[in-house]
Amino acid sequence: AKQLIDNGSKEITLLGQNVNAYQYKSKDKTFRLSDLINELSNFKDLKRIRYTTSHPNDVTKDLIEVHKSCKKLMPILHLPVQSGSSKILNTMNRRHNILEYHKIIEDLIKAKPNIKFSSDFIIGYPGETEDDFNQTLNLIRKIEFINSYSFLYSPRPGTSAAKLDDVNSDIAKKRLIKLQAILEEYNSKHKKKFLNKSIEVLFENKLKNQNRYFGRDKFL
Repeated sequence: AKQLIDNGSKEITLLGQNVNAYQYKSKDKTFRLSDLINELSNFKDLKRIRYTTSHPNDVTKDLIEVHKSCKKLMPILHLPVQSGSSKILNTMNRRHNILEYHKIIEDLIKAKPNIKFSSDFIIGYPGETEDDFNQTLNLIRKIEFINSYSFLYSPRPGTSAAKLDDVNSDIAKKRLIKLQAILEEYNSKHKKKFLNKSIEVLFENKLKNQNRYFGRDKFL
């Protein structure tokens, strides 16, 4: 990190398949992701810190607290949920339920009121009923994810899900289209809040053969 910052980097993203499970054990202490974020924040010339991707089971109290205490940690968290139905989450072996997911979101908002969320969704997972799907839509409407990734379930050989009965493909596709339309609605709603306003943008590069630049605000 020091080398990157010395070379001019203003933003660092901590990246991992499940980055908030990070641990480093020394003789005297076990360091977690929150400790790493706090250490990075001590670099004067570093302006922004992000981390991705997280698992709900590893959103610990110390990690929630660092969202409150660290001004350099950006107010956006990608927290994949996959489904709004606890039944489907159990079938997926996700090891968290929707009530627990809501509690994590609530605690993060208490710690950092302007925080926003993005997520991942799998539609048409074996056993997904219309009620399960509607629970996913209800979750989206409650949290208003500003950016998300959504996919149709596809079986993978050797997994337990591959042995289950698939949802009718036409029904699954219609559900995905409906879900993506709602997600786009909240994405657009978020962006419209910045119309006619000046915001801080970190420019990353000039687009090839164009007089245009690519940059990120605090939420992207």
